Amino acid sequence: MEAMEPTAPQASLRSLPSVDAAVDSIAVAPAFRDLPRHLLTDLVREAIDSLRSEILAGRLEDQRPPMERIRHLCAEPASQILAASLQPVINATGVILHTNLGRAPLGPSVRDELARIAGRYTNLEFDLATGRRGRRDDHVGGLLRRLLGVPALVVNNNAAAIFLVLRELAQDGEVIVSRGELVEIGDGFRIPEIIEASGAGLREVGATNRTRIEDYRSAIGPHTSALLRVHPSNFRQIGFTGKPTVGELAKLAAERRLPLVEDLGSGCILNLESAGIEGEPTVAASLEAGANIVTFSGDKLLGGPQAGIIAGDEAAIARIRRNPLFRALRVDKLVLAALSATLRDYLRDGEWRIPAIRRLRIPLDDLHRRAERFVRHLRQLNGPSAEVTSGDAVLGGGSTPMRTVESVVVAVTPHGDQPAHRMESRLRGHQPPVVARIEGGRIVLDFRTVGESEDDELLAAVVNASAQEVSH
Repeated sequence: MEAMEPTAPQASLRSLPSVDAAVDSIAVAPAFRDLPRHLLTDLVREAIDSLRSEILAGRLEDQRPPMERIRHLCAEPASQILAASLQPVINATGVILHTNLGRAPLGPSVRDELARIAGRYTNLEFDLATGRRGRRDDHVGGLLRRLLGVPALVVNNNAAAIFLVLRELAQDGEVIVSRGELVEIGDGFRIPEIIEASGAGLREVGATNRTRIEDYRSAIGPHTSALLRVHPSNFRQIGFTGKPTVGELAKLAAERRLPLVEDLGSGCILNLESAGIEGEPTVAASLEAGANIVTFSGDKLLGGPQAGIIAGDEAAIARIRRNPLFRALRVDKLVLAALSATLRDYLRDGEWRIPAIRRLRIPLDDLHRRAERFVRHLRQLNGPSAEVTSGDAVLGGGSTPMRTVESVVVAVTPHGDQPAHRMESRLRGHQPPVVARIEGGRIVLDFRTVGESEDDELLAAVVNASAQEVSH
């Protein structure tokens, strides 16, 4: 019998090399030399499987030789494996505590402390004086007590902090909260869900816009375990609104022998009115007004690493620390090192070392000087048209909703009729990436969130992105 000629798909399938042959062929290429053989083998196998699927589906449009196609399919995932995904970016958005960009940048003392600690063994849970086991929270507990005047604990974020507090103080009981404070705190996490997860029941009081002290008083019953006051995060009410003060709630809580817990969210340690931020409650003010427990974030207005801080009554803090979930929510040595360095800066009146606070307080004259110099250099380099104008930065990070800080921006007009979104995309593809915003068809660069040491890098990014626009 005469042999049948193979069909086109069969011939294409037969042309595919074996996995080992393909690995041997491309392993010598510069893009793959640093990749361990077992990882390269996985990538090659995935590439061959992809080609096989395209052939069987009749979708193979690329007619390059199979080995060249395999090399091409392996190049991008190999680069992703070898390159760090987490990388520094230039924040030109005007959002000082940008949640998507890591919130508060860390100061020089924190970076020095991390470099000192990261590569060495440490006394994380070892008491050097006695030679016995120690407690990791002692490394920041004393600093927090000196700063706040009360004992404090640290967990991995503020959502964990409020969860742990309610788990210990209100599990199987009811927590009374104003309807106007049942906010969503980011990434879909909502206060009612955190209360439910803690094992406590939620008792809503008042109306969405107005809650009175009598609403709390009439809601207290035999199952009430705590009163909870919640920071509005990114939410703000205006108009016909009202709610009790911390002092009023503290007085009621004391009368009924209940704990008053306040979720302060932003972690404001300093009075920021001189920087134009009015009405943001400080941790000290809440404690002085009578809150038994306050919780707040470490990476917002405190300006440190991601953490949740629980501070307040000695007995309540001791109870919370004994809860088994405290261990599950604890932080590691690097967070403790970063937080302790941040707290030491505050204690030695070095708040100017905290980048988030420093950027909030930069004088407008300094921003104008930098922006004008930037535009001048941009012209010298034949860059795109740009002008200096006033702008408004925001704190962001779920703190001080709707409050703005005066700023200075450079508005860049792309060459010709090129759309701004294309240039914005190229800025994000630069190294280091630049994250900016678009307004009125122009790229807006807010200098309140751009570090002074980043000005030259930002200039190179804008020139490069503009040059790509012209070449295309």
